[in-house]
Amino acid sequence: MNSIEITVILLLLFMTVPDLCRRIQRPALTYAVFTGVGLLLWPVADSEVAAMLRGAGNLGFLLLLFEVGLEIDLPRWQDFRPALAFALPWASLQFPLILLLAHFAGLNLVESLVAAAALTGCSVGMAHLAWQHHPSLSDLERPFVLRVMVTLEMLTIVLLAVGGPALKDGLRWTLLLKLAGLAVVIILVARAARQVMRLFDAILQRATHWRTHLLVVLVLAICALGERLGLSAPKTAFFLGLFTSRVEHDGKGLDEFMAPVSHRFLIPLFFVSLGMTIQWPMLASWPALLALGTAGLLLGLRQVLERRWFKLGAAPDTFLLLCPNLTVVALAASALMQREGRTGSATWLLLTGLFLTVAAVLLLPASKASDAGSPDTPTEPSPAAETNP
Repeated sequence: MNSIEITVILLLLFMTVPDLCRRIQRPALTYAVFTGVGLLLWPVADSEVAAMLRGAGNLGFLLLLFEVGLEIDLPRWQDFRPALAFALPWASLQFPLILLLAHFAGLNLVESLVAAAALTGCSVGMAHLAWQHHPSLSDLERPFVLRVMVTLEMLTIVLLAVGGPALKDGLRWTLLLKLAGLAVVIILVARAARQVMRLFDAILQRATHWRTHLLVVLVLAICALGERLGLSAPKTAFFLGLFTSRVEHDGKGLDEFMAPVSHRFLIPLFFVSLGMTIQWPMLASWPALLALGTAGLLLGLRQVLERRWFKLGAAPDTFLLLCPNLTVVALAASALMQREGRTGSATWLLLTGLFLTVAAVLLLPASKASDAGSPDTPTEPSPAAETNP
């Protein structure tokens, strides 16, 4: 298929898939479907089309990191401490199993730690609608569950920020300095966010007709500037999201204004390009089989942990809200794919996140058709707003 034919197909899918997932009351499946679309396109797309999709997908990768930053609104310590006390042992008890399975998948120690950080994370943006409409959460349980979801995502992002340099240079003592520097940056972000919020708020108020495109251009321009100044574009995108996580206009966050370009085009392109890196023969390979087993074992382990030691909520399926993690797994898989000869390892990680996310979303109670809302225009407050009641 040539580039025009594939572009037409993708545009049709970008228009229909989010609405279809909403109609079947599974909006969190959207990105998983786009990853599957990329997998299906692999045998019919030529090298020129693949290169085009990778280039556009890189922009979607930056917007995805920006929106991950938007999801993380740093809570007050008194609210954050109980969630951290739950999230740290919850994730750490899963690390040994993931490290063992990663070893069987052919990953070295650093790659295994990166994979464990990603697989124990939670994609708040994917699980948020399911959290909103989970029928068995009480008013007291609901805020705590969301804080745990946000905390797991924060821990994953911090570990991936350290794991990126470690993949290049190995485990060194300088990583402690980089971790301390990251903590300092986050503190500065929290203190300086008000000034950046004013800039974005001014854009939202004045640029009524073209603010969607202007916001996307501004985010990408700031990422390009960060690259020029020596800070990688992905890190710039993430920290910019942290800066602006509380920006709202008419009760809507930045992600809702950017949705027509980000949710409906560039971010789906990233997941399509990511799916295209999985070649069909890999699906019958050892990494794919191990990924399926890893997802099943993690779901079983988490069910045991929730029932015996960790009471996240009264309902026995509440732990499933912590399982969708495809977006953070995609970030880690992208880092592994940049390393020569690590396609099989990245395939195992990406497929594990895909299987785990799809299984959790399908096992969770379905959102009511009247409440699910459009993926671009949520009817409930954003995760950031719920984190700080």
